[in-house]
Amino acid sequence: MKKQKINVVTLGCSKNLVDSEVLLNQLSMDGFEVVHDSNDTDSDIVVINTCGFIHDAKEESVNTILQFVEAKGRGDIEKLYVMGCLSERYKLDLEKEVPEVDRFFGKFDMKAVVSELKATYRPEFIYERKITTPSHFAYLKISEGCNRVCAFCAIPGMTGKHRSKSMEELVKEAKYLAKSGVKEILLIAQDLSYYGIDLYGKGMLSELIQKIAEVDGIQWIRLHYLYPTKFPMDILPLFKTVPKLCKYIDIPLQHSSNNVLKHMLRQVTTEETEALLLKIKTEIPGIAIRTTMLVGHPGETEEDFEQLKDFIQKHKFDRLGAFTYSHEEGTYGYQKYSDDIPEEIKQARADEIMAIQQGISERLNAAKVGQTLTVIVDREDDEFFVGRTEFDSPEVDGEVLIGKETPLKKGQFVQIEITSADEFDLYGKVASTFSLVI
Repeated sequence: MKKQKINVVTLGCSKNLVDSEVLLNQLSMDGFEVVHDSNDTDSDIVVINTCGFIHDAKEESVNTILQFVEAKGRGDIEKLYVMGCLSERYKLDLEKEVPEVDRFFGKFDMKAVVSELKATYRPEFIYERKITTPSHFAYLKISEGCNRVCAFCAIPGMTGKHRSKSMEELVKEAKYLAKSGVKEILLIAQDLSYYGIDLYGKGMLSELIQKIAEVDGIQWIRLHYLYPTKFPMDILPLFKTVPKLCKYIDIPLQHSSNNVLKHMLRQVTTEETEALLLKIKTEIPGIAIRTTMLVGHPGETEEDFEQLKDFIQKHKFDRLGAFTYSHEEGTYGYQKYSDDIPEEIKQARADEIMAIQQGISERLNAAKVGQTLTVIVDREDDEFFVGRTEFDSPEVDGEVLIGKETPLKKGQFVQIEITSADEFDLYGKVASTFSLVI
């Protein structure tokens, strides 16, 4: 008998995406027809993997649940299940408010989800995934949870304490990805900086990078989400000695004012942050630094905000995102602070930060005109081949738009001469095609 069709819908971050990919593979191995992020309602069963980080993410998750509740009410789908962070955080409330959902699961209930769907849970294949990104890049989640105590962050309440995966597990997964055609691996976690301390008694990120670099087929390794406090300095020499390690680093700084950093419980000072950035830029000339800033946190004064603007202008981050403070129940900030900065002021500050960054990005991009850069091709649209340099991560950073004079393939590495630029993207033409072997 033909198995039912299951649609797994993923919301939120790339860490959620990895969980969905594992689930898709487990179900596929049991003979189910599986699809990912389909808006169609022709599936028998829908599983929504939710995000519960901040207000906007929670709202998107709830709206998606209600969308499929309506589909179930019309008879378009038979069963509806919800898993992930929102369900982990608000399971009892959701069960009362949305009884139309057949069952809610937490973030770490993979085995229970598989069992509920009448499939066989296969832990020996947990490292195998049905890749939903373009086949030449994939995310590798190296740990779960977080031991930090940031006042604004609800993540530790949903994910628990930091738990590293073993290097053996991660190398095995990296080899599987490479055999599947993956050329670029993006290391992700709530906090890469903490990797290995719980398992090995010391930070092991440097060793992990070197192990993954030994995997045949992997050409680029990219680092996301390194906490600035107790930053793993031993990774810096690797940017010179490990050619596969992209000159790209993501450090969510969140703010630069000592007053706000203290309110946030970030355990780092302005001076320490400045020293860290200087060391990174000195030891790795040309590195691209990505960061995020949080504005409107309780305690942030106009003076703090002006200091933040000056800080951004001074350091000219290659990539920067800004988001507004969300007063999240269960956090230190929710218990200790009043959410006393009006939403319109928060949003105005975020908009101002992004306007500053737009000008910085435009100038940095303009400086690349005339250079020839290595680019990986991600896709083809009507007018261009679209790719990225080693200084750009997929979906969050800029792209390189390449004229179609020379035929290119997805996942191909190519040398591109940059001919023009705007504040977001680079434009170029093929200088040469080659096989990148590192």
